[in-house]
Amino acid sequence: ILAVSSTSCIRRKIFSSYDMIMIFLSLSRFFLQSWMMLDLFVNLLCETSYYEENLFAIFKAVFMFLNNSSLWFAAWLSVFYCTKVASFSQSFFIWLKQRISSLVPWMLLTSSFFSFATSLPFAWDVYNVHKNFTAPSSVTNSSEKRVTMKASWFLFILLCNAGVTLPLIVFVVSSILLIRSLWIHTRQMQNNATGFKDPSLVAHTDAIKSLFSFFILYVTYFICLILNLCDIFSPLSVEEAICVTVMAACPAGHSIILIWSNPKFRELPARILHQLSC
Repeated sequence: ILAVSSTSCIRRKIFSSYDMIMIFLSLSRFFLQSWMMLDLFVNLLCETSYYEENLFAIFKAVFMFLNNSSLWFAAWLSVFYCTKVASFSQSFFIWLKQRISSLVPWMLLTSSFFSFATSLPFAWDVYNVHKNFTAPSSVTNSSEKRVTMKASWFLFILLCNAGVTLPLIVFVVSSILLIRSLWIHTRQMQNNATGFKDPSLVAHTDAIKSLFSFFILYVTYFICLILNLCDIFSPLSVEEAICVTVMAACPAGHSIILIWSNPKFRELPARILHQLSC
């Protein structure tokens, strides 16, 4: 996705809104997956120093920034699809449809700064929260420490909700609107069908399937992320491993669907495979 979008921008000597979103999304996904793998290896190989030093806080802060950015960029992609494909008569939607191309750079930059702002406190707070909640009960049995733990935990949950829930809401609303618009249009085309296989009808049906797949993957990732951040499961347990595996699989699955649903992205892998077979 990154190779095709970057090449397209270089050839046309202009950054289109769609290519900008895809470049930001693919970069954030690449670094997020790489950081998750590095975090896992360091945790396995250097578990003692991972928690005793500031590595835990650094890894979680960077992870939250990359994660929140990736969620925002996926949400903006859904908004872009919605404004370009869906048809609604509301004045706000018409205004957004006319100005989406000029708003995309600001949307990407604003969401990046917002992700940075919501992840920065993790660099000094998340380690203390983790240390308090994983300490023996005999050490943390005073009422003063319990109040501190509750306050830290409340701040922790608030930051998670601010950085993760807002892009989820944007993604869900835009996806539902787009799926609804495509569904209505598809039903109208089916009623007017002549008996032959209409390519436009097939394209709309495939678009609905892709969007629904995006929706399922996004919500699944969100649930696993919240479970992982809340430390419900013990470290290196089977349940935590399943959550981490699903979190790593969902962005990869989303990227595969993007490639499959876009002929421009399918062309490059097909050419590479053709060259290899030759």
